[in-house]
Amino acid sequence: MATGTQAPPAARADVARPARRRMPRSERRDQILHIAEDLFAVHGYHHISMDDIADRAGVGKPVLYRHFPSKLDLYLAIVDAQGERLVRSVQETLDPFREAPPGTEPGDLDALAVDGLAVIEGILHAYVAYAHAAGRSAALLFESDVMRDPLVRARVLAPDAAIAAAFADVLVRITDLDGPAALVVARTCTAVGRAAAAEAVRPENGPDDVTRILPQLVWRGVHGMLRRQ
Repeated sequence: MATGTQAPPAARADVARPARRRMPRSERRDQILHIAEDLFAVHGYHHISMDDIADRAGVGKPVLYRHFPSKLDLYLAIVDAQGERLVRSVQETLDPFREAPPGTEPGDLDALAVDGLAVIEGILHAYVAYAHAAGRSAALLFESDVMRDPLVRARVLAPDAAIAAAFADVLVRITDLDGPAALVVARTCTAVGRAAAAEAVRPENGPDDVTRILPQLVWRGVHGMLRRQ
């Protein structure tokens, strides 16, 4: 998922330029987003210009700027879309664990342990599944080359913040942690999720290896915090 590779001019010239045709505004916007996402993911933010994107899309720059006022606005729109996909995937995993199953007694360690391990496995699986589904576009969230920009950094990390807040709610239910402490643990777990996603797409690693090993690592820490009463 490496970014920041300069796109050789010859390589760009080899790409067939689409014939220019009129499109509905929404269709044109989607086309620009798709093309820009691919270019940013492969070459990095700094090595791609609005000229490159307009050329690949087969439009003039005025058309491009009617949809996105700047390259940064375009980049952030792509980052936001990727972040929404990741958050949606993890939220679907967390939803069943927000409340105890009917008939579960408070302090039932066996039931809490089942929930705890399952939710950790689910979160890490969701991160890894997102990375595989997104392909090289996952680099825009996990290996962005624009993280020194405060605005970009905030938007790239926003999905992790949303996921950590949701996971903290579950931790408060199943552990003795209060809200602030649960959020610290949840943020740490999302950092592990990011690492798991990055590891899972490396050629030498398989996703099954990552999703088998890392949940056990995290679970050993959370298990000692389970609610006792």
